[in-house]
Amino acid sequence: MPPNVQTRTRFAKQPLTPPKGGDGDVDRLVSAVIVNFNAGEFLTVAVESLLAGEVRPMEIIVVDNASTDDSIGRLQAAVDDPRLIVRHAGSNLGFAGACNVGIRMSRGAAILLFNPDCRIYPGALAALIAELDADPAIGMVGPLIVNPDGSEQRGCRRDVPNPWQIFCVAFGLHRLMPRHPRFRTFNLAAEPLPDGPAAVPAISGACMLVARETIDRVGYLDASYFLHFEDIDWCMRLGAIGGQIVFVPGAVIEHTQGVCSRSRPIRVEYHKHRSLVRFLRQNFTGYYPSSFMAVVNVVVMLRLGPTVLRTLLHRRGDPAGAWSRIFAESDRDPASSVRAGRSASADPVHPQ
Repeated sequence: MPPNVQTRTRFAKQPLTPPKGGDGDVDRLVSAVIVNFNAGEFLTVAVESLLAGEVRPMEIIVVDNASTDDSIGRLQAAVDDPRLIVRHAGSNLGFAGACNVGIRMSRGAAILLFNPDCRIYPGALAALIAELDADPAIGMVGPLIVNPDGSEQRGCRRDVPNPWQIFCVAFGLHRLMPRHPRFRTFNLAAEPLPDGPAAVPAISGACMLVARETIDRVGYLDASYFLHFEDIDWCMRLGAIGGQIVFVPGAVIEHTQGVCSRSRPIRVEYHKHRSLVRFLRQNFTGYYPSSFMAVVNVVVMLRLGPTVLRTLLHRRGDPAGAWSRIFAESDRDPASSVRAGRSASADPVHPQ
């Protein structure tokens, strides 16, 4: 756990909503931070969807991780709005490092982390703000994230993966008793959607609304995670001081997976596996025998080779297999596709 995490008192924040005094008060609450890396036209769509809502961020900070495409040029040509701020990182800082740059620049009482390949549905930001402000103990909230076909993405509500679960997935033991607490997966997409906001152990960094007081208490994202697992680590740090994380199914975000990683799949897979090893070491050393931790770490890295091969063979589609679902936020299964698809189609509102 990073040394700047304060644990002396339980988490409780002040109300977010500013005093009434005009229709634009809520617009002064949120700063959006988008980390871009070769997102192409998706970046412009993401920013335009945020600006089109009834409740809009007070600023949209785009931190560019040394993109080599025309995504920033397209964005600046299409969007002429003083709320848009583009910051060139100069090099690829990774997701967490670039998020921290944007967070430090931001002024809002809450920060919306928003992937450049997302677009927000009408009413989603207002719903997230309302839930974040509903209880002083709530430190971050996340939406229902769906694929373009309307199916729920894995990862937008989940348990925290531990070394035993990773070991079970690596050797297929999770298939023996998939509903048993010791063997079931940490993704909750197979569970029915809750009727309303529900507390969960972790949400996805693809879209999360975080109170500034949360960051003051638990610190910034851990930049030693170049890619993946920095969001779960952040959630664990909030939970460690008694803060709540809430999944808001009434707030819907569409996310097209893999847009920023498709040009460098091997490098992405390497960093995913490396981050998983770091996550397990950082958060579970001392809770599991050192010999078992060593075995799990070796197993994770040994799975890198087959995963890279599978990724290369499925460049035109989704990678298959339970191991890939540890990392793939949007790996689909038939049950989640039917359930979330019906939920999305029941709502006549379309993405902005």
